[in-house]
Amino acid sequence: MEKFEKVKELVSTIEADATKFYDGGNAAAGTRVRKAMQDLKVLAQEIRAEVTEKKNSDK
Repeated sequence: MEKFEKVKELVSTIEADATKFYDGGNAAAGTRVRKAMQDLKVLAQEIRAEVTEKKNSDK
């Protein structure tokens, strides 16, 4: 559950940069958004692996 909380935290922290990029055309903010999306991808893959492991160990 700790990693899921990190995902929620990351999404909320990147919101300002996403607004700057999409509404203001700020290229540097776009770079930060791309990096955060990569971090989210890594976290999501880790969560998927944990869920699969827990699901399979309960059988």
